Amino acid sequence: MIHVCSLSKVEETVTKTGAERLLSLLAAGTEVTRPASIARENHLHLVMHDIAVAQDGMTMPGEEHVRNLLDFARRWDRARPLVVHCYAGISRSTASAYIIAAALAPKRDEVELAETLRALSPSATPNPRLISVADTLLDRNGRMIDAIQAIGRGADAFEGTPFALKIDG
Repeated sequence: MIHVCSLSKVEETVTKTGAERLLSLLAAGTEVTRPASIARENHLHLVMHDIAVAQDGMTMPGEEHVRNLLDFARRWDRARPLVVHCYAGISRSTASAYIIAAALAPKRDEVELAETLRALSPSATPNPRLISVADTLLDRNGRMIDAIQAIGRGADAFEGTPFALKIDG
């Protein structure tokens, strides 16, 4: 199970779910304290801004970020939950949860997965750059991009409500 939350809900979500792995997607300078229950080797902190096009002074999500995310996800034994978070729990984290579910359940339909994401999180607005890079790396031929575009922008929110996404539907 993948649990998605905002930075402010990391400790609470890890504690409540018994997660043993943590994926943090934050801009440079945004600090995250790894919960004591998460071993250092089970925490991946990817530094990027929540942007889809290059901007001066900002780190755009790229292929290296997505490759690291996929490697981290593929090393997860799925015995205990994975918590994925970004600052607000709306864009980078929802994109990453979608990417991980698509990678670990390769036969799962991209549209069904995107619609499930929308049903679980009305505010989810997956980062389009992360989705685009993953679509290429996972050989999805634009299906991930199209599915995420089809669910559209999520409801306006300062912070997303935590939710859980099953890997296999």
